[in-house]
Amino acid sequence: MEQHLFLFGGGPPFGDEHGKAFAEISSKRKGSVAILCLDRPGWCSYMPKYQNVLESYGVTSFKYYPLSDSTSILATDCSGIIICGGETGKYHESVVDTSLGMEIKSLYQEGVPVAGFSAGALICPEHCVISPKDNSRKEQIFLKGLGLIDHCVISVHFTEWNDEENLKRAMDKTGCWTGYGLDDGASIYYKQDRLYSMDGEQVHFYKSVV
Repeated sequence: MEQHLFLFGGGPPFGDEHGKAFAEISSKRKGSVAILCLDRPGWCSYMPKYQNVLESYGVTSFKYYPLSDSTSILATDCSGIIICGGETGKYHESVVDTSLGMEIKSLYQEGVPVAGFSAGALICPEHCVISPKDNSRKEQIFLKGLGLIDHCVISVHFTEWNDEENLKRAMDKTGCWTGYGLDDGASIYYKQDRLYSMDGEQVHFYKSVV
């Protein structure tokens, strides 16, 4: 079964190319696209930003999972998974090393496409590296990620946060030979654990010389 992972450097919407790809893959499966978000005031009004491009390509059913809600996404058919943006530490706490995280990994292995935006993108690789710009300690934090891909590290809001040195340091400390700096509006699509395409103009690629 092919695996499909879409990682976005900022918030929604989907770019046109990767929105179309995600919609086509999810539409081949029964059920709804699951949207996982932090349970904070106003979250409902923000959901259309994640849906609009997918809806333009024929996706009609969505189900919301505020992360304070312990309902299993395996309780219903799931045709796709979107992990929203926000405070990365809270997403990590709610998803990684939980039963929900195990469910996401299982569905991903079964071919359900997964899309992560900003914080959602950061928790998807084996190494979740949080920028000093993204936590109250103002230091780089290294955590275990979901492990959907295992040979690269991700930096989000890359140019906006001037995060090049943090990405290079993350590559060095984790031993990953590939790093992606994703600007707002940019995304990468991994298919079968290989980079398949990029959407948006600002995807910054780094390769270890070792």
